[in-house]
Order: sequence, then C-alpha cells, then structure tokens
Amino acid sequence: MIIDEGIFKAYDIRGIYPEQVNEPVFLAVGQAATQLLGVKKAVVGRDMRISSEKLAAAFVEGIRRGGADVTDVGLVSTDALYYAVGKYGFDFGGMITASHNPPQYNGLKMCRSEAVPLSAEKEMAKIKDLIKSGDLPQAAKRGGYVTRDITDDFINHVLSFVDLSVIKPFKVVIDAGNGMAGVLVTRLFEHLPCRLIPMYFELDGTFPNHPASPIEPENIADLRNRVLAEKADFGAAFDGDADRMFLVDENARPLGGDMVTAMVARSLLEKHPNATVIYNLICSKAVPTVIEKAGGKAIRTRVGHAVIKPIMKEHNAIFGGEHSGHFYFRDNWYADSGLIAFVVCLELLSKSGRRLSELVASFDTYYRSGEINSKVNDIPAKLKQLVAAFPQARVDYLDGVTIDAGSFWFNVRPSNTEPLLRLNLEAETAEIMRNATDKVLALIRS
Repeated sequence: MIIDEGIFKAYDIRGIYPEQVNEPVFLAVGQAATQLLGVKKAVVGRDMRISSEKLAAAFVEGIRRGGADVTDVGLVSTDALYYAVGKYGFDFGGMITASHNPPQYNGLKMCRSEAVPLSAEKEMAKIKDLIKSGDLPQAAKRGGYVTRDITDDFINHVLSFVDLSVIKPFKVVIDAGNGMAGVLVTRLFEHLPCRLIPMYFELDGTFPNHPASPIEPENIADLRNRVLAEKADFGAAFDGDADRMFLVDENARPLGGDMVTAMVARSLLEKHPNATVIYNLICSKAVPTVIEKAGGKAIRTRVGHAVIKPIMKEHNAIFGGEHSGHFYFRDNWYADSGLIAFVVCLELLSKSGRRLSELVASFDTYYRSGEINSKVNDIPAKLKQLVAAFPQARVDYLDGVTIDAGSFWFNVRPSNTEPLLRLNLEAETAEIMRNATDKVLALIRS
C-alpha cells in the first residue's frame, strides 16, 4: 500500500484529509497495530472534526479485521480516552484527532495498556513498514464491537483529585474553541459551586470562531475580553481535543503552561510531601524553585510526552508539566489531562484566598519572550554559531541548545517536522528580555 510517510510524526499520525489521512490508511493502521501489538481488547474515541466519524469507523474496522474486540466510546477528549485505557484494562487505545490543527487536518493518537504512548522509533515505525509491505492478513475470527458512555466515570475520576468542599464559588469564563471541552466542562461544572460562563461550547470541526490552539495569543483574545467584561475571577481555554489547558487571570493576563505547572506542583506537594515533579527544560526557572520550596524534588527533562511519561514512571513522580499546556499525573496512569490540571488549580486558588494574579506573582519574578519560530536552512551550523556567540555562558544539549548567561537564559531547539528553530528566552527584567531576544533572533536569522 502506498502511503504518505510524512503523516507519521514524533508522537502521533497527522495529516490533511483526505489527501494524506483517509479511510484506507486508517483501516490499514488499525489492522497493522492490532497484528504487531497482539491487541485483544481495544478502545477507540474521536473528536468533533468533520472527518473524524468516518476515520474512526475505518480504524475500528481495521482493528476488528485484526481479530480484536473494540469498545467505541464515541465523542470524547483525548484525556478521557487515556482514562478509559487505564481504568478498564484495555491493551490498546486510539483517539481520532488532530488536536489544535486547522480543520482540514486529522490524525490518530495511539497507546498501549496503562495509557503508554507508542514509540515513534519502535511501534510506529513497524506499523508504517507493515502497511507498506501490504502483508495485512485478516484474523480467522473478526473482533466484536460495543459502544460505551464513559463521561460520568471520567468526570468522577477528575473530581477525585480535589476536595470539593473547599472549592469557592468563582465566576469562570471557559473557551472551548468549539472543541471537545464543550461537552466535558459542562458536565464537570454540574458538580462545582462555580458559575460557568461558556464560550464556543458548540461542537464544530470547522472552528468558526478561532483555531482551537490556545497557545497562540490571537486565539485567546476573545477569552481575555470576556474575562474583563464579565469581571470574572479567571478564565481558561482548551485545545481541540481538550487535553491541554491554559489559564487567564482576572486582569486578562495569560499564564504560560509553566506557571500552571508551578501551581499544580505546589498543590500536589501539599498532599504528597517530598514527592518528585518533572518539568521540561522550556519551563521558567520559577518552576524548580517552587517545587523545591514546597519540599519536592524537581527533575528537568526534554520536551514531549514520550520522554516525560517514562521518566515519571522511573522516578514515581507525582506530576509532570510542560510549557505547552500538557500536564501529567501519576494517579492518571501518568497520562496528561487538562481537566485534572484545571480542578487542581481551582482547589489551590480556593485555599489560597488570593486572586490568581497575586498567587502567580508570589513566585514568578521573570520575564519571558514566548516561543518564537524562525526558518533556518542549516540548523546544526546555526546552533554552533549561537554557542560560540556566548563563550562565558553555561551550555547544555539536553534538547537543542540551552545557553545560560546569568541574567538571562534561552533554549533553541529544532522542530520535529519543519526547518524551524524554536526560541524561548527568559530574563530577570523586561529590558534584559527584550534586548537579549533581539540579539539572539538577529543571530538566528542572520
């Protein structure tokens, strides 16, 4: 079978429908994964994209041709799918979604038992090679098929992370971006004393209001305006498949995923003293400081769930967080969940007695550039040039290059899929941040 090998990304399958990802491809992926992994019981979910229902049906058919039984959980978030794999003991799970990508995209996130993601170098590569070989024999007995509604179970699981009795009646604006959060957040707030002000909760895979990618500042402009207009206590935005979450304080100031990481870590360490917390190297220096002041052990890692989840297991870490809005929990099979992170922050804010801006100001004293992308032809040569430009700085190569010049530090790392370098810089003052960012960008783009 001829397939576009570019759809196999570092962590998932993703491409444009129907040119790159389509029903024959997803049928073949389902059949190949079932055969290679020895799948017996699989669970499949999907998001609200226009092509998701058709792709899910093809994927399910491929798994059944491979001989495995399928439980279809329908329209769910990615974190709910991970929950289903862990909670009900499935040995394989697949979520049809392209997350935050534009409407013409779709994709597939897959995991093994205990919600362990498939490895790009191992399982994903073998699935690709098997499909290309065309050797996809059907099992002697076709697998069965049932449907199941997991929403109530998942919401109860999310709520088990907090003490509902301490939650205060906050006014909260939430932007679901016409994604899966529109379903789950409504059900969640039925159990909370808070007032929900919903934005774009209608499931719509065309994303008529804005792209479901809240990490981009322009996509949370409506949320920020609504928080001010409603005089809300804070706001939150979720991406298309609702596994990532971003906060906006009462002044409409966006919080990075690293600030949420610090908040969640502080809250969980109150309940689990001396526990280990994982954070990726793009996060602010404030994050390890908060973890250590709260009595925890901080471990710095490369970016990406395929890296973070195994390290969390190795160290029995209670929590892991990324600047990109992914938050991982040991008691959630080490899988990420934006909804769990949201309720943990809600509990911390309730117990603190402070506004969100005040809570963050208590530990965040730095200024950040945000992620800035630049097209670069010769990435290895450019990284060497950057290191040479800061001869007195401390340098490490954990993920790309991190250069610490004292009053500021920055990381530059290549994109997995494009000829881009991604710059993240943090400094002690706003002026140092602006000047250093200009200097580093000039070097990158020269």
